[in-house]
Amino acid sequence: MDDDRPLALVTGASSGIGYALARQFAEHGYDLLINAEDDRLHHAAQQLRETGAEVRAVQADLTQAADVDRLVAATTGLEIDTAVLNAGMGQGGAFSDTDLADDLAVIDLNVISTVRLAKPLLRDMLGRGAGRLAFTSSIAATMPGPFHSVYNASKSFVQSFAQALRNEVKDTDVTVTAFMPGPTDTDFFRRADMGDTKIGTTDKDDPADVARQAFDAITQGQGKKVTGSLKTKAQGLANKVLPDGTKADAHRSMAEPGTAGDGGGRA
Repeated sequence: MDDDRPLALVTGASSGIGYALARQFAEHGYDLLINAEDDRLHHAAQQLRETGAEVRAVQADLTQAADVDRLVAATTGLEIDTAVLNAGMGQGGAFSDTDLADDLAVIDLNVISTVRLAKPLLRDMLGRGAGRLAFTSSIAATMPGPFHSVYNASKSFVQSFAQALRNEVKDTDVTVTAFMPGPTDTDFFRRADMGDTKIGTTDKDDPADVARQAFDAITQGQGKKVTGSLKTKAQGLANKVLPDGTKADAHRSMAEPGTAGDGGGRA
């Protein structure tokens, strides 16, 4: 890596918000260490190199502890200016019907790998006296999630975790940011098996817009930010005052299987 250029680590960077965020960093003069579990990572790395950035790709499945350790090992000797822990997944359906292994994989990726990665990264930043640690949370963190229960709970963990860390380091030059996208046009809903839901078929935010707003929040050291369209930001404001029962009913109307035909959107 070029010692004259800052280095950003982005997980879940083969597509979607992660790729768009990595591109934001590359276009703003950063070199990159990127991760994802799928083969598309290498194509993403090649595209990112066309910006002039030096890009190192580590293909690793962060639901697996050994792969998390392998990614941590890849950071040895590197001075990471900004780390964005973005990799995440969901699983749609009633909790009583979903496979336990799928639910646990959501926790392994969204919660456990986040903690396992954050600890060495934050320790290194505090040791150097500088750095930015960022987390992809979600508007889902602000509401109960019927038919997406484990995912919403996992993002509530990420949100609380990020804000706690921010308070712990508030007297240092290290910043911690959590950004909260709403429904975004990525592979997320297909992979979560939510193709027959209203939320899975309605129009979604542009990942490039989400990434631009997230990049600004991270580089400005903001604590948290709802990112995406005006609709998503309005939902974020509403969720500050609505009771949990109302938010749960609203989420159910969007995430319950079989709701895909309940008004508008694209098939």
